[in-house]
Amino acid sequence: MDLSVVVPTLNGRDRLAACLDALAADATDAEVIVVNGPSADGTTGMVRDRDDVDVLVEISDRTVNVARNAGIEVATGDAVALVDYDNRIEPGWRDAVADGLDAAPVVSGPVTPIPPIEAAERAETETVGPAETDSERDPTEPERNRIAGRDVTYFESGNVAFRRDALRDLDGFDEYLRVGGARDAAHRLARMDREVAWRPAMAARKELPTPTAADGGRSAHEWGWKYRGLAYRLLKNYGVRPTVLLRTGSHAVGDAIGAAKDVVRGESTPSRWAATGRDVLVGLTGGCSDGFVARRRDRSPARNPNGISTRADRAVAKYDRRTEAERGERGRSGDESGAIEADGDPE
Repeated sequence: MDLSVVVPTLNGRDRLAACLDALAADATDAEVIVVNGPSADGTTGMVRDRDDVDVLVEISDRTVNVARNAGIEVATGDAVALVDYDNRIEPGWRDAVADGLDAAPVVSGPVTPIPPIEAAERAETETVGPAETDSERDPTEPERNRIAGRDVTYFESGNVAFRRDALRDLDGFDEYLRVGGARDAAHRLARMDREVAWRPAMAARKELPTPTAADGGRSAHEWGWKYRGLAYRLLKNYGVRPTVLLRTGSHAVGDAIGAAKDVVRGESTPSRWAATGRDVLVGLTGGCSDGFVARRRDRSPARNPNGISTRADRAVAKYDRRTEAERGERGRSGDESGAIEADGDPE
């Protein structure tokens, strides 16, 4: 099995370096594609100085689903994995990917957070490897739900691998969504009766940022977009059904109660609670409207009117070592820089 690994990143240079080190140690035969955009912390230079990254794609969007699709577009493997820049795969990950994809078109595994203090304490002596023994790790099962008579198995968005045909049928990720793209893909996989396998050995550790670290491109929680995305993906995939309305309403009521408790404890204010409610209502309204439109636009099993096939301008620039290798330049005696060579025109 030829494996491509796509690593979307944004302002996470140091954690990205640790992620790439782990991939180089356990997935030595994989084609590694980093999709960067638009970072301002020296990520581009760091990646271009490495010789274990096959392709660097620069994009202008800050949306992770655009980054995922940009990487999938240039991947050549018959299997494609997605690994978050702040995840470190553990030994045995590559074999677990192969084992899982032998059994199902999609495979995922657990991601265990590394507390910032622990990460700092281990930084000086850490080698790429597991932080705990197999007996200590909790190989939890994936999250599952039954919606509108359909069994949905969710996967870890930053630790998942697909057979190429599964990604083709999905048409990648829905770029309308700022958040929830992986959950949307799980709904669509269920619609197509595509199984998601779970392999505890396909494990990764997530390095959480320290309080002073760069934000990695991940903004604070946006209530409006949470509910816009929730309404959009449920209406797009299922239409108007009692279970869809019930799930959306239960989320809203639960969050409203939680926000009210914050006001009572003095951790928030009534005006902030009211503003949050307004954002939720605006998000729900916009998501419902756009979900109906999306459902009409794409009636196929993919249910993805904003997928890979809908645009060709994601990449601002692409630096491709594979092109260099095809020309036989990797072994040229005068080439000492190790830089990735640009392919010219933006895609």
